[in-house]
Amino acid sequence: MKLNLVWLRRDLRLDDNTALKAALQKELPVLLLFIFDTSILDELKRDDARVSFIYRSLLSIHLQLRQSHSGLLIKVGHPEKVWQDLIAEYDIDTVFVNRDYEPHAIQRDEKIKGFLKNNGSRWLSFKDQVIFEPSEILKKDGLPYTVFTPYKKRWLESFSKLPLFHASAELNFQSGFFKHNTPFPSLTTIGFAESRMRPPEFDLSKISNYDQQREIPALRATTFVGPYLRFGIISIRTLINQAADKNQVYLSELIWREFFMQVLFHYPQVVDRNFKPAFDHIPWRNNPEEFSRWCGGNTGYPLVDAGMRQLNATGFMHNRVRMVAAGFLCKHLLIDWRWGEAYFASLLFDYELSSNNGNWQWAAGTGCDAAPYFRVFNPLIQAEKFDPEMNYVSHWIPELNSSTYAKPIVDHAFARQRAIDTYRHGLTKPHF
Repeated sequence: MKLNLVWLRRDLRLDDNTALKAALQKELPVLLLFIFDTSILDELKRDDARVSFIYRSLLSIHLQLRQSHSGLLIKVGHPEKVWQDLIAEYDIDTVFVNRDYEPHAIQRDEKIKGFLKNNGSRWLSFKDQVIFEPSEILKKDGLPYTVFTPYKKRWLESFSKLPLFHASAELNFQSGFFKHNTPFPSLTTIGFAESRMRPPEFDLSKISNYDQQREIPALRATTFVGPYLRFGIISIRTLINQAADKNQVYLSELIWREFFMQVLFHYPQVVDRNFKPAFDHIPWRNNPEEFSRWCGGNTGYPLVDAGMRQLNATGFMHNRVRMVAAGFLCKHLLIDWRWGEAYFASLLFDYELSSNNGNWQWAAGTGCDAAPYFRVFNPLIQAEKFDPEMNYVSHWIPELNSSTYAKPIVDHAFARQRAIDTYRHGLTKPHF
């Protein structure tokens, strides 16, 4: 039987899914697919919490599809090989996908699109994970923005002209889906073990007071929606509907997300290079022992250590603390931002390549619209300002007031001056 296929990637939901909605409007039955990409999985630990999170989300979709005697088709392997097998197994008319803007994903999709075309199948892609795609918000000269404030202004101007987003009608599970009884694999079959680490449920009621409480790490004042937005368990349109009229500061954070996405899209070299080449000559110290102490939350700076311990235990770190911890690694310890970015990437539930990269380069001073290199956060003052009663740091550092807590790894005043001198020397060094 000829069918259409919807390939889920960063859109792990049935409601308000642009590609799925388009596929269901066609006459052919729809089969939903998810591929566990081994080129990604092979780099992860066997109990990676993100894989368990994705697996549970996929299982939920599968159980919903069982209402129509269908199900979610799960494949494991390299996408190109998986698609060769799918073409041999099914008579696929059209593949529907929601677009992905990361460099690796773009290359992957181009290869598979070409393969499908050569085998007589069509490829249709849709905008879904963003309000504006990378090439929709451009300067008047057609070039991409590299400074956030004018990008935000243009984004808001364009957004004001959009019609209101309406929730998609509830899916009719009694028709439209390809009927099959393909078994849903276990997590162990995929090669992973269930992680005990789970993200908290998101709470959009926190949006209303977000601007007043977001800087206080001891409070559960953020929505915790990051992982759900990252993997498309909630749509950006649903989130924007909640945020647009309720809290402009929260909306601004969502605009930052799309700003960094378009930076990565237009400047893919930032994946492993400084956005500003002038910083390529910074002589990082890259001390492995000091990096290990930072990773483990044993620097002797309570706000930094509490944040790292929170990350290690939960896969989450409060945003203000992320800024302090990242700045400390790059400025106080003079360790290459790429080391810290990779560590965050290995643990964060809401890991997003564009945002992680953009924020780390912001903290290091090497990115577009970044903090100037001579701005060096004082972690002690940051703690006094945002955790004055030490509720946050004492929760994550039970030995805080004992002799067993680590002594400061470096003196702040010394480290600040060392960082400024090192950056200045690297920026003024003759380049041949």
